[in-house]
Amino acid sequence: MADERDLDNTGMFGELRRMVRTSGAVGGIAARIAGHKMGLRTDHATHAGDLKSVLGGLKGPLMKGAQLLSTIPGALPDEYAAELAQLQANAPPMGWSFVRRRMSTELGRDWERRFRSFEHEAAAAASLGQVHRAVLPDGRRVACKLQYPDMQATVDSDLRQFRMAVGLYYRIDSTIKQDDVLVELTARLQEELDYLREAANLRLYNLMLAECPDVSVPMPVEDLTTRRLLVMDWLDGRGVQSVLDTDPAQEQRDSMARALFHAWYVPLYRNGVIHGDPHMGNFTVRSDYGLNLLDLGAIRIFPARFVQGIIDLYRALETNDEDLAYHAYQAWGFVNMSRETMRVLNEWARFVYEPLMQDRVRAIQENDDPQYGRAVAERVYAGLKQTGGVRPPREFVLVDRSAIGLGSVFLRLGAKLNWYRLFQELIADFDAAKLAARQEEVLRQARVPPTA
Repeated sequence: MADERDLDNTGMFGELRRMVRTSGAVGGIAARIAGHKMGLRTDHATHAGDLKSVLGGLKGPLMKGAQLLSTIPGALPDEYAAELAQLQANAPPMGWSFVRRRMSTELGRDWERRFRSFEHEAAAAASLGQVHRAVLPDGRRVACKLQYPDMQATVDSDLRQFRMAVGLYYRIDSTIKQDDVLVELTARLQEELDYLREAANLRLYNLMLAECPDVSVPMPVEDLTTRRLLVMDWLDGRGVQSVLDTDPAQEQRDSMARALFHAWYVPLYRNGVIHGDPHMGNFTVRSDYGLNLLDLGAIRIFPARFVQGIIDLYRALETNDEDLAYHAYQAWGFVNMSRETMRVLNEWARFVYEPLMQDRVRAIQENDDPQYGRAVAERVYAGLKQTGGVRPPREFVLVDRSAIGLGSVFLRLGAKLNWYRLFQELIADFDAAKLAARQEEVLRQARVPPTA
């Protein structure tokens, strides 16, 4: 059965099968969204759950686009956003026949001689590939990430279907204009297909986090890595949820959160680089409650002016300086935006920045209402609709997703930290020119190829 399934998901038949499944899912959600907008009654929660089930069973990246939109206020109806936000790349792994084919294609027919041992069962499965544990002849333990068959065709197909769904929704409600979001999603997904680029990202993060002992990043094995096979250090760690199930002490919860904060924001404010996929499957917990940062496919590099804009908006909210806030949004790429629209966006920004603006130890969210974030998003969406809508620039997308995704993880950790001081430590000596120089140097040293 494993051989049958492997063959059935490759080549033309696999592509046709995917198109039938995704077209049905996309067409169904588009029809239900249309009915929702016209005031027709539908069982939104049931339909959203069905959609999550369909997308979650696919090995393609369509779910990534849905996750991305679920973090933007009003981009999808609430029921769909709530379900899609829970999607994780946890499809069942493919069988040994696929592993043999992939390894032979990438390393040659005698590939097994290049390992002391290679586990047949996958240790993890994701949207683009699956991971196997192995040991090199010199005893080095490694993780081998094998890309699934025909992923370029899969990505192209998924993106076509996703554009169609968003396009249909856009005809019904154009408050949030998604054109640049789709451009960004396309560029990042194409980069994720190139494991040589991800190997460069591993080198890059090792350089950027060299002074953060609470975060570990694997190094790639250069002579065993190709565009569709990434071999890197195996880092021991436990899943975040399994750690939380042991009811760790507050100090341990805070240690995990502090490491997570460093992993995401030291690279951003020191080097203009962010990891755009902060869900809990992309890091594990070390024995000392530091973190292993694992999946580095979705990386975004920003110009220094963009990072300056993030800090400027923070300062503007601190001092109620509307001119500085407007300048910050311009630096992010928002164009032809009215002051009224800016004030609506500021409500979302205050929600995101709030923990960073209070100099005290606190939880990431102190409001006990689990629907608080959604209520803010609904108000922002209603305000944007009233002021004529907005077109989020592509540079904004992954920063917003990271902030919301990390906030969700901090909430689940139950962490209590002085977020204000953590942030101030990062931006105290910020200088855009120095960031640009550091960025150029680390990209050169890590041999990161140009980005789209």
